[in-house]
Order: sequence, then structure tokens, then C-alpha cells
Amino acid sequence: MQYTLKYSLIIFLSGLIFLIPACSKKAVTADHSKSTFRVIGYLPGKESLVQSAKSIDYSKITHLNIAFINPDSAGTLTTTENLREVAALAHAHNVKIMASIGGGGAPKYYPSFLTGAKKTKLINDLVSLTIDANLDGIDVDLEGDLIDANYENFVIDLAAQLRQKNKMITAAIATAYKDQFTDKALAQFDFVNIMSYDRTGPWNPAKPGPHAPYEMAEDDVEYWTKTRGIAKEKLTLGIPFYGYGFGGTAPESISWKNILQQHPEAIQKDEFNVNGGTVYYNGIPTIRKKTSLALEKTNGVMIWQLMQDTASGNQSLLENIHDVIHSKGK
Repeated sequence: MQYTLKYSLIIFLSGLIFLIPACSKKAVTADHSKSTFRVIGYLPGKESLVQSAKSIDYSKITHLNIAFINPDSAGTLTTTENLREVAALAHAHNVKIMASIGGGGAPKYYPSFLTGAKKTKLINDLVSLTIDANLDGIDVDLEGDLIDANYENFVIDLAAQLRQKNKMITAAIATAYKDQFTDKALAQFDFVNIMSYDRTGPWNPAKPGPHAPYEMAEDDVEYWTKTRGIAKEKLTLGIPFYGYGFGGTAPESISWKNILQQHPEAIQKDEFNVNGGTVYYNGIPTIRKKTSLALEKTNGVMIWQLMQDTASGNQSLLENIHDVIHSKGK
């Protein structure tokens, strides 16, 4: 009897040894419910790229898109300096990093790089860049006339090459160009970021008003999910960290950072009057409301762009996005 009890006790204690690591592991990894929700921040790839990258709060983003990496007229990729250093910084914080091509101000000669030998060279160079700089993939932000008859084949070929190297491909899309995106082209992307802003702006002074109202975000999400059938998991809602001015001597464009500095009384609103004109933007309540919409209807938020925010605190738009995400029990 004594031997049996002793033997049983040994078995019991041995079982505890195996249970303890399992309990510890569960405690560490218990809350992954928010880990799949993307927070993508664009960062301009200028001379101060490294300095800007070091100022980012990586704990509040999941992806960093460097904008923009484009070919010059001879086909050589530009502004690629320091990408590897910034990639190492992002990866040290478990943040994925992409090089974004195109942009609203893409070079006029860009269409010639979407076909023929120039297309082949551009794709090869982009894939090589992801490997050499240790990037996670390429973000395609081709807009307007660049979403032409060659767009579909370009993204098909780019996606195929990137996936051979286990790299991602994403896109920035706008509902204004909805008829230019084929379903086959959209199917190539791991996910797409809806540019739900710039409905109007300084280029259209005859149509002053909000450039990114909440209703626009609702309509954009409904179109891409219900009309185009893109799964919630593959959609990210774009949010602006800037505003546009119309009339008088109002600034044509103004960052959230400057709104805070110059018009702190207006941060809970979406517009203010100044110098005989009006400035339209997304204040804190609208940013929080859009984040809630993104949590419900998509799988992420995308920010243009991170350097337009204030550094930290409850007046930071990124801080407010983070707060909504982690208070919703997603």
C-alpha cells in the first residue's frame, strides 16, 4: 500500500510538470483576437526616411508602406536608399514592410513600364528589391489613367513573381476608378486598401466640401464587398490624416499635426472656417467612428500618412485608432 501510494504520487507530480508549461504558454498567447486586424501606415520615402521611421510607434501598426518607389525615365528604381535599414527596424517590432509603387503623382511616362520589355525589367527589379532590402512585398498604388488595359497583366505577372519568392502583393484602390479594375486583377492581391478620401480637393475648387466624409467610407465599403464581392478579410479602409481648404486664403492642404497646432479648438469637428475659407478633414470623433466601421465591415485601417499625425497622446489619430481597436473586443 505504501509503495502504491508513493508510485501514484510520482505519477501525479510528473503530470504536473507537463501541465505547467502548457498553462504558461496559454497565458502568454491567450489574446490573439485582434492580431489579424491590419493597421497600415504609409510613410513618404524621402531623404529623411530613416529619421521618420525611427519616430513611428510600431506598437500601433502592423504594416508599413514606403511611398513611393518608382522607376526613373531610364527604368532605374529611385529612392531605394536606406530601405534595408528601415526594414530591419520594422521587423524588429514585428511589423511587415512594403514598397509602394505609383502614387497620385506618378511619373507621366509610367504607362510604358506596364508592357513589353520595360514591364519585364520593372517586375524583375521590384522582386529583386524585396529580396535585397528584405521587404515583405510590393504595394501597387497605380491610379487614374495608369489603371489601363495593361494593368491586369502587369499585376498578374508581378504577383506570380513575388509569390515565387514568398512575398506579398497588395493594392491601393479608389471607388472613383471602380470600372477600371477587373475582377481578375483584384484577385491577384493578398488584400486591398480602399482610398476612401480625396472625393474633392484643391484640384477641383468648383466643388468645395468634405473630401472624406463618413458616408463615403460606408458607401465605399458597401461597393467593394457587396457589388464586387471582395471578402471582408481582404479589405482595408483608408483614413486621411490631413484636410483640404477651399475659399479665401484657407490652406489648400493641411496635416492633422498643423490643425492641432494652429486650430486646437477644432479637433472634435470635421471643419473650421479661416481667412474667408473652410478647411475640411476628419476630426477625432470621425476617425474613431470610421475605425469602428472598419472593425465591423473590413479587416483593417490604412493611414495616409503617418508623419501627418501628432507624436502621441489622446490627440493623436493613431492613438485613437489603437484605442478603438483594443476597446471593441475584436
